[in-house]
Amino acid sequence: MENKAVYAMVVAPHPHDAEYAIAGKVAQWKREGKETVFVVCTSGEKGTSDSSKHPGELAKIREEEQMASARLLGVSKLVLLRRPDLGLEETPEFRHEILRLILTYRPESW
Repeated sequence: MENKAVYAMVVAPHPHDAEYAIAGKVAQWKREGKETVFVVCTSGEKGTSDSSKHPGELAKIREEEQMASARLLGVSKLVLLRRPDLGLEETPEFRHEILRLILTYRPESW
């Protein structure tokens, strides 16, 4: 799927943010035959109130959940940037990474 134009690129800061915000629309786009890319910026390793969960274990769980939800919605490509949860910063490096993805997938809408 590299270098193939897609209809939409959804950029979410945390795992499951895109599903909460736009899952219905993504499912509609899939039914219409439109390709969609999800970009998840952080690993979600701090997203629990259960202090017994090790961050690495939680990140793995979040990644598996994210892959399952992307399959269910028919997302064409899932990109996991794996940046630290609660540590996402707007930096030149991060902007470059997002720009590289936009230029790679060339979304009509994002």
